[in-house]
Amino acid sequence: MLRFHVLALLCALPAAQALAQSPTAPAPVEPPSASQSSVPSAPPVAAPAPADPEYDACVANRLRPQAAASGIPGEAFDRYMTGVTADRSVLGLLDAQPEFTTPIWDYLAGLVDQERVTDGRAMLQTHRELLATVSARYGVDPEMVVAVWGVESDYGRVSGKRPLLQSLSVLSCFGRRQAFFRGEFLATLRLLHDGDLRDPAITGSWAGAFGHTQFMPSTYARIAVDGDGDGRRDLVTSIPDALASTANYLKRSGWQTGRPWGYEVRLPPGFDTALAGRTSRRPLSDWVARGVTRVDGTPIAPADTRSAILLPAGAKGPAFLVFRNYDAIYSYNAAESYALAIATLADRLRSGSGLATPWPTDDPGLSRAQRRELQTLLLARGHAIGEVDGMVGTATRRAIRDEQQRLGVQPADGRAGTKILEALRAGR
Repeated sequence: MLRFHVLALLCALPAAQALAQSPTAPAPVEPPSASQSSVPSAPPVAAPAPADPEYDACVANRLRPQAAASGIPGEAFDRYMTGVTADRSVLGLLDAQPEFTTPIWDYLAGLVDQERVTDGRAMLQTHRELLATVSARYGVDPEMVVAVWGVESDYGRVSGKRPLLQSLSVLSCFGRRQAFFRGEFLATLRLLHDGDLRDPAITGSWAGAFGHTQFMPSTYARIAVDGDGDGRRDLVTSIPDALASTANYLKRSGWQTGRPWGYEVRLPPGFDTALAGRTSRRPLSDWVARGVTRVDGTPIAPADTRSAILLPAGAKGPAFLVFRNYDAIYSYNAAESYALAIATLADRLRSGSGLATPWPTDDPGLSRAQRRELQTLLLARGHAIGEVDGMVGTATRRAIRDEQQRLGVQPADGRAGTKILEALRAGR
């Protein structure tokens, strides 16, 4: 599934007490009682969106006819698009995917931290019967399914705030890859028309991924399943549908039941790093003959199994031996850092201890708890960065850069790393 991941998934929202008390969705928030609010307040009046004739013409003359050709009546199209206006800010995100712009030690530090491990183990316990059923049906182990859920939406807490029809219609009219996004826009309309989705104002990531495990609309249409038996595929409010659909996706991507995705290994001195790469497959026995061992030095049993060596941070960083199941994870979002986040989180959920080899940096990335501490320290120094949420945005980066310059921490690049956190702690 070609997807676009969002850096918002690295942020830290307060942990919900019990995200899934019921097997289908979080409990709704109760309205305020009379003692809390005896007179309902009027909703704020939103400022009218600025006119965008070019966008309006594209919607009317290109998207509406194409929707009609795909079976969406004009009346339905107009109803779904009521109130949808252009927001071209989404175009600036086309080339800003964190999987390709963030150092892997930063990316994994925020996605595979102790909070996500603790919450994931709680989800395994809460949904153990559901996950056992899903695993028996699709052959994917519960830890892997929950790891996808954790990385994609922090177990349903962070699923994106951009209206899908707005973002996808803009991306269908302007910028790169218009044909791809037009297909996703039409798929969203079809999901609404068929009743899988019921709210035209549904939100998700900037590029259209949405729900508990962030399916793109076309993938939703092809692969989503009804996991709770209510006759509808609902990946937004139904946890059983979302987890079953995720397992179905991995199965259809070639997941091999009972096989590992891979594991960390130790390379021999002088190993030819040109042999590394996900698509550079060799029999396992070939790597064994070259001196590759498990990371603790124990030998690997030779076999004909096709496998590859990954060096995501070069020869001085962790090395991994990966198999067919790694490719199934990779297909969910084609980026090495993303696939390794899923794989290593699943290992941690199985009570693994994490990576043995440190990343080749003297300034490791920060967990979400550490990012919140960093923001707290910045606020105490008078920086107007907004709320403490663990999300390193523009204001936080600007404040970090100011403090790096003041404290002599180099480079003064605004990056949230261990060096600036320790420097601020020391100057508390």
